[in-house]
Formats: sequence, C-alpha cells, structure tokens
Amino acid sequence: MADFTDSPFCRICREASGKDFVIFREMVSAEAIVRGNEKTLRMCEFNKVERPIVQQIFGADPRVMASAAKIIIGKFKFDGIDINMGCPVPKVTGKAGSGAALMKDHDKAAAIVKELKKANLELPISVKTRLGWSSDKEILELAPKLEQAGADLITIHGRTKKQGYSGRANWQRIGEVKKLVSIPVIANGDIKTAEDIEKCLELTGADGIMIGRGALGNPWIFNYGYPDPPPPAELGGLRRTSNPELRMRELYGVVLRHAELYLQHYGSEHGLVTFRKHLIWYFKGVPGVKELRRELVKVETMGDLETVLQKMAL
Repeated sequence: MADFTDSPFCRICREASGKDFVIFREMVSAEAIVRGNEKTLRMCEFNKVERPIVQQIFGADPRVMASAAKIIIGKFKFDGIDINMGCPVPKVTGKAGSGAALMKDHDKAAAIVKELKKANLELPISVKTRLGWSSDKEILELAPKLEQAGADLITIHGRTKKQGYSGRANWQRIGEVKKLVSIPVIANGDIKTAEDIEKCLELTGADGIMIGRGALGNPWIFNYGYPDPPPPAELGGLRRTSNPELRMRELYGVVLRHAELYLQHYGSEHGLVTFRKHLIWYFKGVPGVKELRRELVKVETMGDLETVLQKMAL
C-alpha cells in the first residue's frame, strides 16, 4: 500500500467509516528516519482525526530500527509501531535484506523485535508478515519466535513472498498460526467485501482482519459490523446506500472530498496528477465510465475533476 495509505487517504477512510478501526500508515525506511530525511519524516505526519494510528517501519538493523521508532514516537506520538516483514518488492528485500527477506533470517527478525521491546517505547510493537518466503508453512516456525521475542500482535498476509499478490490467500494457514500462539493474530489478504470479512474470521479464528487493497476506492469497508457513523458534513451528509442514484452521489462526494484533502496535504504545485491512481480505483467497474476513463487519468485540477464528474452524472 506504499504511495496509497498517506494522510489524505487515511482521513477519507476515517470520515467514511467512523472510528472503530485502527489505521496502519504506509511503511517508511528506518535508515531514512535516523538520517533525518525530510521527505520520509513528512510521510509520518498525520491529522489527529486519524487516531488510533500505527506507523509501519522497515529495515534490517535492529538498533537502527529501534532508533527510528524512538525518533518518530517522540516527534509524532503514534499509538503503535509495526515492523514490516512482508513487503515483497525487490528494492526492499534485496541488498537491504528487509521486508519479506526477514522471513529467511529468523534470528534477525527476532532480534529486531527484541531491540524495539528493549527500548521501552511504552506502546504496542506489532509485526506484519507473510506465510513465508517460498513455502506457506514457514510461518508456523516464525510466528512462535516472534511471540517469544516480545511481539504484541502479528498480522499475516496469506501468501508467500514468491506468490506476490497472485493466487488466493491461504486463510486456513493463518488459522493454524492462531492455534500456535497466544498473542492476537490479524488475518490479511483477499478481503474486499463484508462476506469476505465474515468468512475469513470464521475460517481463521483470527482476532481481527486487516484490509489493504480492498479499501482502495472503497473507504466505507471499515464500517462493517458497526452502527453507521453520523454522515460527515464534508461528505454531503450522505450514507453508504444501496440506492444506485444516491450511491453515485455519495461516491462523487467522497472523491471530491478526498481530492480536497489531497491538495491540502501536498499543495497545488503538482495538482491532482498523482491523485489519478485513486480515481482509477474509485471508478473501477462502475457502469458507464469506460469512455470517460481517459479524461479521469488526465485531471490536474479540482475544476477538471468536477467537469468529468458532471459528465458522468448526465
């Protein structure tokens, strides 16, 4: 979810879905944090409405990871720190040996958790990982070691590193992990609908679920299982509805609100050019937008966006 789960995206999810879920922000480099990289530090900024909020960090040096955690906790006051041990991207797993590469080095993975716990950060330390590097059984050995190292919670994506995002997430294996450890286990992977949430929780026995790609273009998904939150004024006072006409009106309202937050956060210098990736997700599969998709991926200003949305409404 790198380049997606920034502050504007997290805020629109909070406004659309209410307060009954925890936000995990996109991962940042521990090495960049300790070097004082301004761009990376800015990625950690958040609005108070995003709480409760957890910052995810990645790296391979236990002491650097602990130092980075201390810096961002002192500067931003997060509610938790999450250690990324699941990112499959080569630039993360390569020479750096971080992300999913830590699943191949259990001693280092455990050492990172121990170092963060030793730092007495006074907040939860969780781990996000996968089922393994090449075998989906590797997690059965790794998870107990992470628990013994002091992890307070573990989130498991139901695929191996080699799978990437192909195939189906193996929820059953996550359920096996749940029976092995006493700390909370969160299930992740292929959760896109309310039905997926129910089925995943039933099959895994997990303590909760984490939604990643399923939230793209669908910030309402986190409201599953809870009373509808008061409809925010910023979103036009509309709730998620099955009425097709009202549903589209609400979609347009959320898109415009998200774009507004995006410009507030990043400024208008580059406009909505980098916001276009969200537009693709918002209107994926929406009937009648195929012809206007070319215009959606060219918007640069709020005026451009409003013009395209008005055409869609005709």
